[in-house]
Order: sequence, then C-alpha cells, then structure tokens
Amino acid sequence: MSDADEQNTWGPPAAGDELATLLGGLERQRATFAWKVGGLDEKALSTRLGTSALTLGGLVKHLAFVEDLKFTTMLLGEDLVAPWNGVDWENDGDWPWHSAANDTPETLYGLWHDAVARSRASVAQAVAKGGLDVRIEYGFGDDPDEALSLRRLLVDVLEEYARHVGHADLIREAVDGSVGEDPPEAVHPFVPPA
Repeated sequence: MSDADEQNTWGPPAAGDELATLLGGLERQRATFAWKVGGLDEKALSTRLGTSALTLGGLVKHLAFVEDLKFTTMLLGEDLVAPWNGVDWENDGDWPWHSAANDTPETLYGLWHDAVARSRASVAQAVAKGGLDVRIEYGFGDDPDEALSLRRLLVDVLEEYARHVGHADLIREAVDGSVGEDPPEAVHPFVPPA
C-alpha cells in the first residue's frame, strides 16, 4: 500500500470497486461518528438541543443496536446478543434511546465498538459466501427473492449513519463548540478486504 493509500484508509478509495467503495463509505461514516461522539463525559452524552429528545449517548446506543441488528441478526440470521436480547421490544421499541442515560460513557462506547467489530466480521463472512449479492438471512418471510442483498443492507446502514452523523454534529457543537467535516485519520481506520 502506498503512502497516499495509507493516508486515505478511513474512507472510500478514489476509484475502487463497488465493495471497497461501499465499505469505505461506511467506515468514513463510522469514523466521523466516533469523532463526533468521542471523549465525552456523562453530562455531555446526555445533552439535548431544544425540544429534541436526541442525545449523543442515545445515538451511540442506537447505532450499536443498528450494527448488531443489521449485520449479525438480519445478515447472518444469528440471535441478538446482550443487551439487545433482554429488551422487551414490543413494549419499549425506543429502549436504546432512553436507556443510554443510565449507562456510563465507557459502557456506551464499548457497546458501539463491540457491535462494529461484530459487524465487520459478519460482513467479511457474508462477502466470502457470495459478495454483495448474498441475501440476508432474516426478516423477509419465506420468499428468498424478497430478501435484501448485502449491497442494499450496506446502503441502508450508510444512510442511517449519515442521518445520525448530522445529528451528532449539531449536538457536539452545542456541547463544546467542536465543528468540522473530516475526522482525524486515526479514529477508525478501514482496511479493505483481501
């Protein structure tokens, strides 16, 4: 890998294939999110803007859940792991959002980092089975032709991150004045699959 490639490992390649572009785009969103929510205490993670109930802590916990739901449960058909497997989702579908107020920063950051690590492993496993055309294992009934492809699932998660990175950007600016578009490269480097 050249020095120029190493300097851009946190985002999509300039002219890569579809898989490297999608994964690089997702990694850039993850890196930006990690930068926007990182290094904060409980008070900062609980900050709200105006009448919105969104907090940085809630965003962290929500995106940890999204990572596990989309890439472990939906993609591979595996059961949700703790803490998600102990939630009464029918009666408390917003649990990640409001329960984050009861978690320490270390717990929240750990949930997200662990979920991202599981997601990377799940995506690598799915890519090895069939690339971007592999279909998800869960969530679309008995007709396999109706199941989303990994390609579509990656686009959906990219969209989820993009929306919430915008939220995090606004809340973080209100917390301590931090602004900017691009994270430091060392936040969460992306290594393209071999």
